[in-house]
Amino acid sequence: MPKIAYLTKNFRAETLAIIAKANAVIADYMRQGFKLTLRQLYYQFIAKDLLPDSWIDAEYNAKHGLPADTKNTMKNYKHLGDIINDGRLAGQIDWTAIEDRTRNLQTHSSWTSPHSIIRACADQYTVDLWAEQGNHVEVWIEKEALIGVIEGVCTELQVPYFACKGYTSQSEMWEAAQRLKRYEKAGKDTVVVHLGDHDPSGLDMTRDIQERLELFGSTTVIDRIALTWQQIDEYGPPPNPAKTTDARYEKYREQFGDDSWELDALEPQVMADLIRDAVQARIDQELWDEAVAQQDMGRTQLSTISRRWDAVVDFLGANGNGDE
Repeated sequence: MPKIAYLTKNFRAETLAIIAKANAVIADYMRQGFKLTLRQLYYQFIAKDLLPDSWIDAEYNAKHGLPADTKNTMKNYKHLGDIINDGRLAGQIDWTAIEDRTRNLQTHSSWTSPHSIIRACADQYTVDLWAEQGNHVEVWIEKEALIGVIEGVCTELQVPYFACKGYTSQSEMWEAAQRLKRYEKAGKDTVVVHLGDHDPSGLDMTRDIQERLELFGSTTVIDRIALTWQQIDEYGPPPNPAKTTDARYEKYREQFGDDSWELDALEPQVMADLIRDAVQARIDQELWDEAVAQQDMGRTQLSTISRRWDAVVDFLGANGNGDE
């Protein structure tokens, strides 16, 4: 875990305490196999009340229409971000512990030999575990920044996943409908497991997905599994004021009040478990186990070829194409 200092910083005691708390949260998440975004780290500070009381700014809160004693403000989000940035530069916080999931360099794979790619791919070999299933399931999430949270469980269950980035574009929705209809024509029931914020637009996005897929001829079932009112009651994520400028605000306020809740505030493990439960409910386990056994056999064969590569080359012949 690289903590590399690039600058010297003289932190106040309060700032050092915040850095220590951040490191504790980061360590807990890394033990679970998750990396955090800055926003997720901030929500852990809010949910666990880790920010000092001195960060309550009643004047700022009144100016922005917030509860007088709240610490959940954009000002504090930026302040925490500045501390995390300084902490990393000073070698106090692991550089790999926090990630930006929206900006990534795209690279290309290369191999030192044919043997090395077979060795590397043996454990990556997969068959389509869903080929004989009666359902085709996809996971759609509102925010691209949360892709890293759902990637692991979706890979484990071999389900496609997609970041809607708010309201999905018309082009992408049409493409999705055509894709889903191909599965429907093949006799499968199609399901989109959807996760979004609990705010005026976040709830409406689920409706929008359903209606536009229907418009384009798909019979896909939309299963919204988060964020729900029941989950807000159960997990108690920190609230934010609902955006009064949202055209759907008045209808939302009538049903839920003035507060809204972001999906980012859910624990990553909770989010992964919700997806796992929703997807596994659509799986025929007997057919799944048969496909996994076929996959395991293929991995064993590839592993054997990798271990006996010299013998394979001898068999193929000196020119590598089997002609002798």
